[in-house]
Order: sequence, then C-alpha cells, then structure tokens
Amino acid sequence: LFRGGVPNPVTGLTHAAAALRYYERRQETAANNLANVSTDGFRGERAFATLMGDGVVAARTATDARAGTLRPTGNPLDLALAGDGYFVVQTPAGERLTRAGSFRLDAERRLVDAEGNAVLGDAGPVVVPNGTAVAVGADGTVSVDGRSAGRLRLEAVAPGAQMAHDGGARLVPDAWRRPLGAAERRVRQGALEESNVSPVGALVDMIAVQRAYAGVQKAVTVMDAVRGTAASELGKPV
Repeated sequence: LFRGGVPNPVTGLTHAAAALRYYERRQETAANNLANVSTDGFRGERAFATLMGDGVVAARTATDARAGTLRPTGNPLDLALAGDGYFVVQTPAGERLTRAGSFRLDAERRLVDAEGNAVLGDAGPVVVPNGTAVAVGADGTVSVDGRSAGRLRLEAVAPGAQMAHDGGARLVPDAWRRPLGAAERRVRQGALEESNVSPVGALVDMIAVQRAYAGVQKAVTVMDAVRGTAASELGKPV
C-alpha cells in the first residue's frame, strides 16, 4: 500500500477491491451453507484466501468432507453411509455423487433420488421387483423377499479432492474416483445423513464477513478521499 513511504491510493484501491471480492465470495459460500442446513447429505463449503503472485488475495473454496449425523427414519428406502463413500446417481448432466439417501421408487420401480434421478448399481439403474420386504445389506446389496435385485454402486474420491456442488447435496465427481472395496462398504438402511453444516457456525461466519466487508468499504472511502485531495489540493500553486 506504500511506495517510498508515501501512501499509494491506486495500489491500495486494487488490494481493497480484491478484498471486497474475497468477502463477497465468502458471503456467498456462507449463505449457501446456511440455506442447506436442513438438506440431508449436504456437504458444506469452506472459503479461504490465497495470496497471488502480485500480492492480491483471491478466494478459493473446498468441500468439507466431514460426515453429518446419522438420523434413524425407519423408512426402508432411506439409506445412509457410515464412513467414506458416495452413492452414484444418473442426472441429465451426467453422473453425480451424493450422500443424500432419501430414495423412492418411480413408476418403473427404479430406485431414484428426490429429484427423480436414477440411483446406479453395479449393472446400471437399480430396479426393485414387486415384493413385500425390501432389504439393503451393509455392502449395498438390494433384495426383495430374499431375492437379489443388484448391488448399489458406491464410490470414493481422493482425500482432499475438490468437488463442485451441483444443486443441493449432489457433487460433480472428481477426476480420480474408485469403487468402494467390500470392507469399506457400510450402508445403513432406515437412516439418513444430516447436513454437516452447523447453523450457528454459518450464521456467525456471515456476521463476521459482513463486518469485515464494511471495514474494507470504509478503507476504500478513506483512500478515495486521499486521492481526491491529491488531485484537487496538491496541484494548486503555493
């Protein structure tokens, strides 16, 4: 912000503008997290600052991979994953990963998510035949009255993988993905995973961002006043 011991309003305004963009991105992230505190399977995002080569900060985000609390529902088509891994659903935009296991049967008796996207098994969409009792084993095997209807396709991503949200609890798969091994599969039938976002934490973050944004705005006002003084006063003859 200084050059030769003298404040440089132009450089200062550049840094302030970058700071405002950073806090705007943080506010967007916090607002989206707060809006999804009740969305089952939602993974929150965390915004952080990165210092660029010119000394200006830029906002980056990362998905919070911590699991939410499992809530028993008693519904046989509600599924949750204990530990790592994701269900795979087929959307019009391609395959997506999700931890939201509030599933149902469509008119063709395909297992689908809340938006009607087909839940994928090892051999394609899972189709549940007519029967009285639907059971899902810990390994993801779906059976009806003791007859197997396929096994859920469960996948994992690399630790620290960056995945973008695609509406609600759906995530765009990372380039590196792999099937969950037999020992890693821990499906819980009759339960749902809640959002991992703390409503209090998200609200506190929004308040902190608003205060920081206001502080930067005040700094911009001061620097603009300094620039105005330099333009109107320093050029006057003595």
